[in-house]
Order: sequence, then C-alpha cells, then structure tokens
Amino acid sequence: MRVVIVGGGFAGYHAAKSLRKEAEDVEIVVLNPTDYFLYLPLLPEVAAGILDPRRVTVSIPETLPGVRLLLGKATAVDFDARAVTYTDPEDEEHRIGYDRLVLAAGSVNKLLPIPGVPEYAHGFRGVPEALYLRDHVTRQIERASRSAEDPAERDARCTFVVVGAGYTGTEVAAQGPAFTDALAARHPELAGQRIRWLLVDVAERVLPELDRRLGKTADEVLRSRGVEVLTKTSVDHADAKGVTLTTGDLVPTRTLVWCVGVRPDPLVSDLGLETAKGRVVVTAQLTVPGRDDVFACGDAAAVPDLTRPGRYTAMTAQHAERQGKLAGRNVAASLGQGRTRSYRHHDLGFVVDLGAGAAAANPLHIPLSGRLAKAVTRGYHLSAMPGNRVRTVADWVLETLTGRQTVQLGLVRARSVPLDTDSPELPHV
Repeated sequence: MRVVIVGGGFAGYHAAKSLRKEAEDVEIVVLNPTDYFLYLPLLPEVAAGILDPRRVTVSIPETLPGVRLLLGKATAVDFDARAVTYTDPEDEEHRIGYDRLVLAAGSVNKLLPIPGVPEYAHGFRGVPEALYLRDHVTRQIERASRSAEDPAERDARCTFVVVGAGYTGTEVAAQGPAFTDALAARHPELAGQRIRWLLVDVAERVLPELDRRLGKTADEVLRSRGVEVLTKTSVDHADAKGVTLTTGDLVPTRTLVWCVGVRPDPLVSDLGLETAKGRVVVTAQLTVPGRDDVFACGDAAAVPDLTRPGRYTAMTAQHAERQGKLAGRNVAASLGQGRTRSYRHHDLGFVVDLGAGAAAANPLHIPLSGRLAKAVTRGYHLSAMPGNRVRTVADWVLETLTGRQTVQLGLVRARSVPLDTDSPELPHV
C-alpha cells in the first residue's frame, strides 16, 4: 500500500511522522518542492541575522527515516485513476499512483489588487525571501552611507515599511530596528541618521487575532523601539520611489515587505473538489466527502471546528501540526490499523517573539510579557522544532555574547522572489 502526502510543511511532515509510527508496513511518499521542513515561526530571526537559515530547515530524509522523499510540485490529481501529476526540479513531468492521498499543500502569499505591490513588494514565506530581505536591508544601509550628497535618497533607503500586523509582520517589524542599528553602527557616515520602521495594517490594533492584552504588549514594545505603528491604514499604491498610504501620505522608501496574510496553494482550486474560503472541504475525520481514500489537512483544508460549531479551524501552524498527526492516524485506521478519530482541538495559546529580550505569549491563555514571555516563547519553539535544536540554541547564545553577523551574501536576487509567484519555486539543479 502506498500513501502519497502532497506537501512537507507542518501538516504534511507530521502526517508522515504519525503514519510511520502507526503503520510500518506502508510505503509513505512525501512530495515536496524542497528536501526540508521549514520551521516558519523563526524565519524573522533568519532575516534579522540572528539564526543561520539551516537552523529553520529540518531535513526530511534525516528526521523521517523510512519515508520516501520525492522532490517536486504537484500540478494535478486524477482521483479516479488514483494518481498525482508533478513537476520535478528539472521541469520534467511525472505521475505517481497512490492507495491513499493526503493533501497538505499549505498556503502562499495573499496578494491584494493594489497598484505597484506585485512589482515592488516582497513576501515572507520561505528561506529565499528571508535571505533576500536580509541582504536587501543590509544593502540599503550600505548605500545610504554613500548618499551624503543626497539627503532625500539617504532617508528613503533608511525607511522600511512592513504591511500586515499579524504574527509575521509584527515579528519582522520588531526584529528590524536592532538589525538596522547594528548595520548603521559600522558606518560613521550615518551617525545621527534617522532610521524609520513602519508597521501598517487596516485593523484597529496590532495582532488583531490575539487577546487585546497581547496586542497591547506588542504595540508598546514596537513603539518603544521607534517603530511607527499605523493602524486603520493600508497601501494605496507603490512605485520605485516609495508607497502612498490610504491616508494620502507619501512614504519615500526602497523597502516594502508584504506580510498581509496567506491563501491556500493554487493547486487546491484546480482539483475540482468542493471548497470553502478557497480550502478543500473535509469531514471532522479529515476525509474528502465521497472519497474515503483522500484526506486533507492544514492550510489547504477547511476543517470543521467542533469547538465552535459552524466555523472552520484557523490557518495556523498549531492546527496544521495537530491535523497532520490526526490525518496520519486516520490514514492508518483506513488501512485497518487503529480507529478513526475526529479533529477537536482547543487552542493552547500563542507566542510572538518580539526580539531583544521581549515577547508576547499566552500559554494556556495566561497572558505573559517581558523576559518570562521570551523564555516561554523560545522554549515553545525548541519543543515544536523537529530538529536542529542544539544548533538553534548555539546561535541564540552567540548572538547574545558576540552580536549578530551583518554581511551581505548576495545569494538571492530580487527577481527570484516575486510577490506574485503562485507558490515557492522549485530548486533548480
């Protein structure tokens, strides 16, 4: 029996891990564009020069022994023939058959129809985007140091706009000032230069999806670091010289980071299955109605929230991981090993790392802030990461003792990380 899992993110990775434990005599194939599981919550620390990118990329072959990795991106599914069509890293098309299928394709950047945003903004969904942003910010500070004859140009290069005050945008904006301060310290020409970080969102407050106390804590930390928090505001249009906000204000800048939100992978809309809010409709047991051999979980699936009747679970890593684990168990049950269960999960709280010894957290819905929240946040991340824990701690210690490295590597060019890309590019060899 062969089980094909489309996607190696939080849902797909944990589905494979769970299924391996439940059914050792089943062939498990993970179809994924990269050979690693990306621990997305720590990506802002990669962009800020705190963590090496290898810390947040956990090898699938190394940590999932007995699971076969297939590098490629799924492009179509023939449910009647039980086959998945995919494109490999060399752009060759293949098909693979399955006895059970788990759709865990995840999500991509959500792009709004705002003029100039696709051309001049960059998203934040993967290692290439994080490395590009780190290099880009470094480059802007270095070029600003050479713009003494043009104060307006210098100010624009020292202005950084982040759109979206959810988890990712808040963490990127919170990490930003310390990173640019470290960069500017290398350039005496920038002594006294104002470096601006702006966080923009249409919501009424920072972290609108969390408890108000956590949002207030994050807002206070951001403002204490000089971040300009602009709520009830968005981008009206963008161009090569800057962004114009919906308030009418023009912000000259060369950096626009798009963290507005996510949408299901485009594969979902091409499957011909029933969807809700762009996600595949599934039962509480994570099966596709009418197709007992097909399961879906994570951001690609509209999973009924049994704790809130009539609603679907949120697109969060917490739900994706737990749904993946249950999908693995239920696949095994469909093969005669164990029993089928329904997905029911009360959220255990959230953690938001705000950098520089600060965080906002509400484990078990107990609101925390300051260094205690920081300790809880880092402890949670270490427990949730399926690998690289020792190396991650080592990077944190080195950053505390010796400061962060602030070199520009030049590995990722702007054309390699367009915001309007439907999904992550395959690594070409």
